[in-house]
Amino acid sequence: MSQSVPLSLEQQFTLRSFEDQVKRMSHEQAQEFLVSLYRQMLQQENMYKEFIKHEWGIG
Repeated sequence: MSQSVPLSLEQQFTLRSFEDQVKRMSHEQAQEFLVSLYRQMLQQENMYKEFIKHEWGIG
């Protein structure tokens, strides 16, 4: 996906709040948070795949 979809005003506000929280984290906290976030992204990807398989009647 080469073009990014613009964020809504609410999403921009949420992103700014998130940026502020991250800036206050220690290096160790940030590393732990990134690993946790990546794990959640992988789980979300798996959920999408399963949902699509179910909806398309695959598998």
